[in-house]
Amino acid sequence: MNLLPTNWGDVPLASMSLLGPLALFALVSSITPGPNNVMLASSGLNFGFRRSMPHLLGVNLGFTLMIFLVGIGLGSAFQRVPELYTVLKYSGAVYLLYLAWKIANAGDMEDGEARGKPFTFLQAAAFQWVNPKAWVMAVGVVATYTPQNGFFANLVIATVVCGVVNLPSIGVWVTFGTALRRVLHRPWAIRAFNVGMALLLVASLYPVALDLLR
Repeated sequence: MNLLPTNWGDVPLASMSLLGPLALFALVSSITPGPNNVMLASSGLNFGFRRSMPHLLGVNLGFTLMIFLVGIGLGSAFQRVPELYTVLKYSGAVYLLYLAWKIANAGDMEDGEARGKPFTFLQAAAFQWVNPKAWVMAVGVVATYTPQNGFFANLVIATVVCGVVNLPSIGVWVTFGTALRRVLHRPWAIRAFNVGMALLLVASLYPVALDLLR
């Protein structure tokens, strides 16, 4: 079966009418606090904007690819074997707790050894698959903003829109963290910021905690 449309003009007008709402969804979802943005802000503070660029691009391209792969059928694997999603969800939660601990114990800006290294491009891209918020966003894009009529073309459009909107949105957080380097010079202030970011990261796991309490 050929998923590609014979004419991109055949893409339903209904899908084009969803571009505005889709862009708004992508903006709100991308710019609001979540594991990626908390970690990017912390990276901006501890390593600066330039050294955080691989992390930033890894988040953007990794999440964009995730939307596309979920759309073309990866999500159906979790429908057939829901236990896989459960394992992924709780493994991701444990990994996020580990990252929160690492952020909370980061050294000051002069202590390069204690601070460790920023995320690489591949680490940031791979992280999307254990990020609960990324899963919610990806499934939401495919289920809500990708009409079934002309699905493949609509999926490509939705993926591109989300990728374009996501990049500057998460870039705001790296910029925010980098700007704080000029303000937070004292070790206690940097430590307080890192601890605050770590607590936000833990707080982002509340949906997983609610599942455990049910």
